[in-house]
Amino acid sequence: MAKGIWVFIEHHNGLIRKVSLELLYQAKIIAETSGDPVIAVVLGKDISSVADTAGTYGADKVIMVDDEKLENYTTGAYTSVMNKLAREEEPQAILLGNTAVGKDLAPRLAHRLGGGMASDCTGMERDEKDYLRFTRPIYGGKAFSELTITSKPIVATIRPNTFPSGAPDPTHQAEMVKADAVIDGDDLRAIVKEVVLAASLRPELIEAEIIISGGRGMKGPENFALLEECADTIGAAVGASRAAVDAGWREQKFQVGQTGKTVSPTLYIACGISGAIQHVAGMGSSKVIVAINKDPDANIFTLADYGIVGDLFEIVPLLTEEFKKLKS
Repeated sequence: MAKGIWVFIEHHNGLIRKVSLELLYQAKIIAETSGDPVIAVVLGKDISSVADTAGTYGADKVIMVDDEKLENYTTGAYTSVMNKLAREEEPQAILLGNTAVGKDLAPRLAHRLGGGMASDCTGMERDEKDYLRFTRPIYGGKAFSELTITSKPIVATIRPNTFPSGAPDPTHQAEMVKADAVIDGDDLRAIVKEVVLAASLRPELIEAEIIISGGRGMKGPENFALLEECADTIGAAVGASRAAVDAGWREQKFQVGQTGKTVSPTLYIACGISGAIQHVAGMGSSKVIVAINKDPDANIFTLADYGIVGDLFEIVPLLTEEFKKLKS
């Protein structure tokens, strides 16, 4: 019988990515009805602090593979190690974030293990027969499909900001298990020599606590400089609607929405965004939403906690100045 729900823990510089904490929280909820243990799997170098953090976020057990060959993610090494661990432990399911790493690792792992796979999921629950059921968008977010996978192990990638991440419990004690990495030359066909970070001081979109986004009302790519100045003042990320991305004003990696990134910041400021369903699906769970639009009937106002009806080209600079005064 398959044992436990695994969560692959992504981390960088000792910090766990938010999506991994979300998966731990949701896996714990699902496991409450079945009694399955929730097991965090941490690969890397000098990962004891990461493993401890995973334990405080609800993992019943943490499997650690600490090896200098795993310091940076490489497809061959990580796939090989995860495959060997899963064959030994026989988990019921392996959950990964739908990130660059998750999208690279998951299909290879599913193929080697001979299990079923669901990708880019926005929902996960147990059905009436105690199978895991996943929801994922199709046709560009215009519809959703429900997948029930009966073959084990299940490998699934979950879109970031789909679930809450819960809160750490320092008193929670997880079982810590150290596993050896058997990595041979065939596993290391590619070796990462250097990781060059993007030259930006702004937080990553899906991790940001504050996001300011622009839509069709920005009128052109050059006007996003207004949002960037405001973002830099308050430590925010800059996003964009699908209309702005389709127009070529921003790169697709900045798109918020059903076919872009799902975000859940503490504060979301929507500038010149009408509030189409596609966009709302990607940011509707934000804790506080501020809308700036000259159209008083724009749909975004029905969702907003605070609304400003007016010209964003006048309002955003005023907001930026006020933010600067508050910070000083």
